[in-house]
Amino acid sequence: MFLRSFAIMLLLAAISFAENLTLALPDSLENLVEKATAQTMALDYKSALNTAQTLKAKEEGVGCVIESIVRVSMYDDLGDTAALFKANESLENCKATGLWQGLQMFELGFVQSETGHSFKGAMKTRSAAKLFEDSKELDPQAFYAIYAYYVDQSFSWLPFKSDNRSHYLSVLDSASKVSKRFWPLFLTPLIWMYYDKEDFQKGLDLSERGLKKSPNHPVMLQIKADMLYRLKRYDEAAKIYEQSAESYLKRTGKSIRYWCSVLNLIRIYNDKGDKERAATWREKLKDPAYKSLEKWMPGSLMDDLKKRKLL
Repeated sequence: MFLRSFAIMLLLAAISFAENLTLALPDSLENLVEKATAQTMALDYKSALNTAQTLKAKEEGVGCVIESIVRVSMYDDLGDTAALFKANESLENCKATGLWQGLQMFELGFVQSETGHSFKGAMKTRSAAKLFEDSKELDPQAFYAIYAYYVDQSFSWLPFKSDNRSHYLSVLDSASKVSKRFWPLFLTPLIWMYYDKEDFQKGLDLSERGLKKSPNHPVMLQIKADMLYRLKRYDEAAKIYEQSAESYLKRTGKSIRYWCSVLNLIRIYNDKGDKERAATWREKLKDPAYKSLEKWMPGSLMDDLKKRKLL
């Protein structure tokens, strides 16, 4: 009798665990998540935060995670480092459950890495990926694919090591097309994966897909310019980055994205052979406002400029 009862308990636990392998929500909550994503990509951060608060009142853990994603987007676009640290604080304390807890850890891993805690961030991301790994839903599979792709890439040099990167690219591609909630979180890493593969035309095509979903999104425009630069379409890349610098200067002042524009214009004009314009943009880096934000500049961009003695 005891063994039978114990077996039933194990079965119920397994069923409960299986039910937790989902990011699905009731329609009323699902609509709020989609609304917050749409508002975020429309740069209406105030409305997106309000929507997240409404969601939070109905499902605290889910709302907390979505609110933090909005804040990370504010940092990514506006260079609002306070929003990033606020997201870190919230993610440390969110009361999410099931795979939403996995997404909480996944986002926390990114935030910790971005704020200089790379090892802690990597461990959080790994823990989140373990939760996503066995889900049958596309969105969790896509989050897992982001992690697993880079793991396989790290060990690709080993003989007899399985390499499923093509599969992970396919999963991310599918999810970025159909997910209304998380498509920006899937499309952006997908683009950079193709960038790392030096398939810049594919990266360009994907960035244009993003711009069709969210026309003139300033971050996606910079990503598009990065692909054009690598394709040696220097005039097109420079035009986007000059417009981006002007736009960010008006919207946010001399913020992180403004300085990213300046740094990219230095190497674009250098590679085009226009040393005079490259020097003009380099001159702007003498501004103390740049020095105060230099540590926030993308590492790969800074490494490239320093390697070629363009700084």
